[in-house]
Amino acid sequence: MKKIIHVDNSQFFRKQMKIFLESEGFEVESYDSALEASFAIGGGLADMVIMGLAFAGIDGEVFLKRAVQSFDGPIIVVSSSTDERITNQLLSLGARAALSKLGSWKQELKPYLSAL
Repeated sequence: MKKIIHVDNSQFFRKQMKIFLESEGFEVESYDSALEASFAIGGGLADMVIMGLAFAGIDGEVFLKRAVQSFDGPIIVVSSSTDERITNQLLSLGARAALSKLGSWKQELKPYLSAL
């Protein structure tokens, strides 16, 4: 079974993501802390990382840069942002995709999941 690490500061969204990913047949490790997730990501025991952008104590872009340096798999950002400039910045930093929580993120995420 493929494993996905999901890190987001919203307990509600972590629960929604976990339910969705498990229904798609994935094992999920959820974290609310970027620091805790960093250890799991650096361990390389996952097939994909899905992350938000808002964390206590660290900027989301800084966390993304660190994750890209320590993880070889795809990193997908799912955030509240709909700003195209932010999306382009995240892609230039190494995110495979930047999706909005406000859109149809489940449908937009499915092709990336299928590619695993």
